[in-house]
Amino acid sequence: MIRVRLEIDEVQIYRPKKRWRLYFIIVAEHPSDNDKMILTTLPQEPFKLSKRHDNSFQFDTDETGSEGLFVLSRELPEDKELNVHIHLRHTRRSSRNMGEILQNIETGIGGDAFGIVTDILGTTKVPWLVIAKKAVPLVGKILSEISDRDFGFLSAFERFGDEFENIYEIDRQKDFSGDASLVYSWSVDV
Repeated sequence: MIRVRLEIDEVQIYRPKKRWRLYFIIVAEHPSDNDKMILTTLPQEPFKLSKRHDNSFQFDTDETGSEGLFVLSRELPEDKELNVHIHLRHTRRSSRNMGEILQNIETGIGGDAFGIVTDILGTTKVPWLVIAKKAVPLVGKILSEISDRDFGFLSAFERFGDEFENIYEIDRQKDFSGDASLVYSWSVDV
């Protein structure tokens, strides 16, 4: 059984402001139901960037044993493809209830939401909202109604090809649709 793992390594903001309270919204394929997706917020509290960070935050360092921000771990699908969307948001609130965001999405999606699960994709404490795949386009609309600043989204879609045979981890860097970029890594555990 081959497992794949996704981690966020670094986020970079391309705006002049130097103070941010950031969080991610992750939308991933459900591991056992092709008609469903799952959605969560990471981390469980927004992380703060101050002037000393110079608009960049490193979750992973060069130190031995250092890891990035864990997103998911799951069995590699038969087609060797995995679709994950990552949204980046900034909140002006000093304290942000991340569960409220999942509730807003669940309410906005209505009958296409199937409740919260916690023991999925290698996580035991992170709540994931199960939604119908057809409801994914509604997520962006619902997020636009939340007063937090939107840095957009990016697709972390990966086709696990021959490049993973000799290298167990590959870093990717992509721009969000807004003024930010992300370095994330996919790794394969045999």
